Amino acid sequence: MREMFDALNTAIGKEARFFGPDFEAPVLSCVVPKERFYDVARAMKKIDAMLAAEWATDESRLGKGFGIYACYRLRSQYLIVRTDLSADDPTFPSITKRYVPAYRFERQIESLMGLTPVGHPDTRPWIKFEDWPTDAWPLRKTFDASKRMPRVKGKYAWISFEGEGIYEIPVGPVHAGIIEPGHFRFQAVGEHVMHLETRLGYVHKGIEKKFEELSWIEGARLAGRVSGDTTVAHSLAYCMALESMTGCTPPPRAQWLRALFLERERIANHIGDLGAICNDVAFTFILYQNMRLKEMIVRTNRTLFGHRFMMDRVVPGGVSADIDSKGIKEIEDQLDYVSDEFERLVLVLDDNASLEDRTRDTAIMSKEMAMDLGMAGFVARASGLDLDCRKHHPFPPYDRLNIKVPVLMAGDVHARVWVRVEEIRESFRLIREILKSLPDGPIASPIKLPKRVATGFAAVEGWRGEIIYWLQAGPAGEVNRCMVRDPSSICWLGLEQSVPFGNIVPDFPVCNKSFNQSYSGNDL
Repeated sequence: MREMFDALNTAIGKEARFFGPDFEAPVLSCVVPKERFYDVARAMKKIDAMLAAEWATDESRLGKGFGIYACYRLRSQYLIVRTDLSADDPTFPSITKRYVPAYRFERQIESLMGLTPVGHPDTRPWIKFEDWPTDAWPLRKTFDASKRMPRVKGKYAWISFEGEGIYEIPVGPVHAGIIEPGHFRFQAVGEHVMHLETRLGYVHKGIEKKFEELSWIEGARLAGRVSGDTTVAHSLAYCMALESMTGCTPPPRAQWLRALFLERERIANHIGDLGAICNDVAFTFILYQNMRLKEMIVRTNRTLFGHRFMMDRVVPGGVSADIDSKGIKEIEDQLDYVSDEFERLVLVLDDNASLEDRTRDTAIMSKEMAMDLGMAGFVARASGLDLDCRKHHPFPPYDRLNIKVPVLMAGDVHARVWVRVEEIRESFRLIREILKSLPDGPIASPIKLPKRVATGFAAVEGWRGEIIYWLQAGPAGEVNRCMVRDPSSICWLGLEQSVPFGNIVPDFPVCNKSFNQSYSGNDL
């Protein structure tokens, strides 16, 4: 943390007001003047810190205007920088020229909060659709979410190319498969992709607004539904942020059970992804076999924990499901069988020349590009970035486990496949270690309600990557703001940038599946 503090101090000196800097703490917060917000971004860029998230708050109930926040990450440390805006001048300096992820963070801030990023290169709405009234800002406190929003005429201004032989291919938002809706617009010459633009927001549900209507305890259930295939990681990130606000420490057994749930969620989704990637190149054998193994895992979840995906099993203060010696034995036996079957399938996977031909050198993302775009999770690790919250920002019991993070350099579809293979192997190992080390004791602790204007932060490594929650209490201790940053909020940009120039249209399905980002996790 000293490196980030020194860089900030060099850039703006005493104009940054810290909340008691503790350089051993994993998260540091400060307030800076609005005119210095961009200078902070420039200072963080110089030391290779990444922009993890950027968001806004309406603090009118606290007797203030608006707040703009940027969260920077440098290895295991996080720095949250805030600047205040008055209601009379709801503008702030854009940091998009320094950090590419801010390109969409700031468009979303303007769309949902009505705050203008001065200097942003793209004024089109993001998540907010063009048929919404221009003065409808759902995250403001004055917005009445109970009333139906009137519709206006509007048209989205797609980026398009002109020139001989260039044509446009619209795909979606409704797809042939049973997946969430998203619109992809290709500019191509023959089969070669020149440009790809994604349009999301079709499953925007007002999740962040809904948090404000719920109690702190009810919020954990909503967090578990932000992205259904990542219910454990999202609910865990929410609960950890809430626990940081209240000083609650879950019992040791609950902490180890949380890790068990998280690793089982990782295995199930990675196995399913490997099958789906193979299916997109017509290698259906692996799809069927992997889905068989995934089904075994989720059925055991149902038997032991009461839900196939372990939804609502992570709760504030601990967990709501336990396991006995018989259940431990069942998991261990299943691990032996599934891991053996998985290794047999990996041999088949690795020995298929057709699969190799379709995945090698396809949708390459270099390490430099991944760093510049702020990639997370298996996308980042396949491009040479050693990023994993379980290792670099650990919470119990990961601080007692030796996490082996697979990192590859190729950055292509094949690398994103193989990172998943290695992560599954590592999760098999971790679960065995967790089951051997599982302590006795209670599975939950009582949790108090947050105090007025308290804030909480948590970062959890979900199976797609780093998930961030930031919570803020209102004047009566209620939920004033819940910011959710799913890894999909940044990794969708990676897909767009890795497909053009060098890839053909028929390869897009496997490129897309190798990223496999969540529409729902983005459309908040």
